[in-house]
Amino acid sequence: MRGLLPPSVRQAWLRRLQAALGDLKSIKGSCHNFCTVSKDVTYKELKNLLSSKNIMLIDVREKWEILEYGKIPGSINIPLHEVTEALQMDSKDFKEKYHEVKPSKSDSLVFSCLAGIRSKEALDAATSLGFSRAKHYAGGWKEWVTYEFPEKK
Repeated sequence: MRGLLPPSVRQAWLRRLQAALGDLKSIKGSCHNFCTVSKDVTYKELKNLLSSKNIMLIDVREKWEILEYGKIPGSINIPLHEVTEALQMDSKDFKEKYHEVKPSKSDSLVFSCLAGIRSKEALDAATSLGFSRAKHYAGGWKEWVTYEFPEKK
């Protein structure tokens, strides 16, 4: 770069670059609740979490997808368009509709779908409702079936 730009332009450019980098450092340092920490779960992590029985795995695909293709064992089905309402339901209504105990905001949740798109939307919805330990399985059903046989509902 030394030969391409006149020294005064190069110095001005470097000052702007340093200022921008300084801004990024200050953003990183003041991240707290506004930055996204990776909330993706790998296949192996999901297997371990399921073995520990310390999570609720919520499959946000449509019911017909689960009936046709199968589901990850231990998951419950709450279609994406129902997630926000479901997570705000009264515990009794949740149990009646989904046949599971409603998760609390401090419970570990993992959302899954076909390929990680809808589960990310569900994760964002849950996080906005205060579910601080929510994650999503980005590989989704497509990845799961490369490792496992499906469980037909």
